[in-house]
Amino acid sequence: MTQDAWLNVASWLPCTEAEGPGRRAALWVQGCDKRCPGCCNPGMLQFTERELLPAAEIVRRLSIARSTFDIEGVTFLGGEPMLQARGLAQVALAARAMGLSVMVFTGYTLDELEAVQPVAWQDLLQVTDVLVDGPYLAQNPDRERRWIGSTNQGVHYLSNRYESSIERLPKAGRDVEMRFGLDGAVRINGWPVRMIRPRKAL
Repeated sequence: MTQDAWLNVASWLPCTEAEGPGRRAALWVQGCDKRCPGCCNPGMLQFTERELLPAAEIVRRLSIARSTFDIEGVTFLGGEPMLQARGLAQVALAARAMGLSVMVFTGYTLDELEAVQPVAWQDLLQVTDVLVDGPYLAQNPDRERRWIGSTNQGVHYLSNRYESSIERLPKAGRDVEMRFGLDGAVRINGWPVRMIRPRKAL
């Protein structure tokens, strides 16, 4: 039996419609070595401990999300998922066993992954349906494809679960979700067209 890997989790959503096709769970990992200027998740770049969880706990949460929200898949973002590929591969394998699809966003290109060989990266790709690869280039925004930040980024269909028609941007524009917590915090996920800045106190 494979020893359970641990994940440094930056954020978790059991149900979203802004991070890939259909209704899905989303997991953001903490820590990224790419540091792309203009990254929409700057708080997830630092290599610092956030919430350390065994892969089995994420699988448990995923199972609950599936039965509660009837999700069709899970998306891994960051941070940099390929730096935590071992744990994410375990989660993805369990997701596949539940009949869920797996989507991964990475700042590495496939060629870079071949060259750098992050631990367990191939294990993760073997259980990935859709891979979005390449660094975010703020000077080359992509205005044609759904979920994609810049035109240099590629979308790779590693299984026959989906086809390129899922990339088509809806007439309503970018997918953005806002959640308001009981503590007054506002949480935004998806791809906002422009950053929302807090008003100055009166």
